[in-house]
Amino acid sequence: MKDVKISLPDLLKARNRKQEETKTIHFSLAKEYENLGKDKTYYIFTYGCQGNEADSEVMAGIFEKMGYVKATDPYLSDVVILNTCAIRENAENRIWGVLGNLKGVKRENPDMLIGICGCMPQEEKTTNRLLESYPFVDLIFGTHNIYNLPKLIKEAYFTKAKVVEVLSCQGGILEDAPKHREHKHKAWVNIMYGCDEFCTYCIVPYTRGKERSRAKEDIIKEVSDLVKQGYIEVTLLGQNVNAYGKDLGEDYTFGDLLCDLDKTGIKRIRYTTSHPRDLDLKTIKAMATCKSVMPQLHLPVQSGDDNILKKMNRKYTHQMYLDLVKTLKEYIPDIALTTDIIVGFPNETEEEFQNTLKLVEEVKFEGAFTFIYSPREGTPAAKLKDDVSLEEKHRRLDELNVLVDKYYKEGNLKHLGNVEEILVDGVSKNNPDYLCGYSKHLKLVNFKSSDHSLIGKLVNVKITEAKTWFQMGELVDE
Repeated sequence: MKDVKISLPDLLKARNRKQEETKTIHFSLAKEYENLGKDKTYYIFTYGCQGNEADSEVMAGIFEKMGYVKATDPYLSDVVILNTCAIRENAENRIWGVLGNLKGVKRENPDMLIGICGCMPQEEKTTNRLLESYPFVDLIFGTHNIYNLPKLIKEAYFTKAKVVEVLSCQGGILEDAPKHREHKHKAWVNIMYGCDEFCTYCIVPYTRGKERSRAKEDIIKEVSDLVKQGYIEVTLLGQNVNAYGKDLGEDYTFGDLLCDLDKTGIKRIRYTTSHPRDLDLKTIKAMATCKSVMPQLHLPVQSGDDNILKKMNRKYTHQMYLDLVKTLKEYIPDIALTTDIIVGFPNETEEEFQNTLKLVEEVKFEGAFTFIYSPREGTPAAKLKDDVSLEEKHRRLDELNVLVDKYYKEGNLKHLGNVEEILVDGVSKNNPDYLCGYSKHLKLVNFKSSDHSLIGKLVNVKITEAKTWFQMGELVDE
């Protein structure tokens, strides 16, 4: 059957940044789509960042608005969507593996509709590969047109052809979309989309579009509604959350938003992801003064060497990052800092790697996501020749992880003997007799209890033991 190629990705077009007004799209489900999913099921595989998780919640909400019910078994579902991540090669390889599994399922059930969306289809090479080597994939769309899901699903059903709609554009803002939230006490809240930083190793500015902020009134209303529904914690999301408001032309930035959200009555506010260059004093002061803003921050540094940071286009130095950390600790003395670090950036020397280790020792991060550099086609760094062997990169990663784990455990030990407020998430994965949740400092805490009514509530737990990646505690009677 002939493909219906509505729109294909274009990385050069995706890189362009025009001075044009950001369009806000208000979602409304047309009557023709209301019963499209009657007696049908859907399933969404989600990979990558919290932004993808939030997107999947929107798609799930749209599916259910159309009459679909979430399937318990993805391989028995009527519609399967893979919401993908393109940040690293390993993430992409996992997705190719799932598609391989679905190929056999599709052969047995040709009526199953298989779709792939998210960041991977925004890459030209990925969409071309899907078209050439995965003919059983019925639907391909990107990050900018989730609102169009009902139309795309209907076209795929009734044309019996491959439907492709990947927009390489500045991006808009979607409001009023239904959401099927995965949690009943914690919620993702997008406050902005896109990124204009153009780090040389990163594909996100190409796949997610320009930085664009939601109206403060819409964000405040969403959080206020979540409070009314009984939610305890929100995590504010953005590819560069610290840049909130800078595109609106007003003197209202992220620090102001934190202060206004603190007044909604929400008990806990977290946010991710932060770029050090855009973390200003107003935001730090808001973190220090707003009771609901948690004393924890994920602040990706990527490297501790000035030369590598310059090649990465990070726009700060080793010392500038340390100065920022010093200011954070002056205003929030007990803040728990975590980070992202890349080793093996093209031609990284041993001395440059040692500068990263030095920074880890100076900051004493209480956790880090560490990676070997993964080239992304279309980014400037992907064109660099590299003289560092993969074996050496793995050695550096192992050495870094030993140091990171040391300070991870030290961070957990700081709370030993303290009574910490824990938001209970559920039953421990390792022991059904224990419940688990997170402290204000984002420490995973396990404590013995069979009272499942505590799930979704704030409880006091005395920390009795500190492991490398979690804490153990005892429930304190109130």
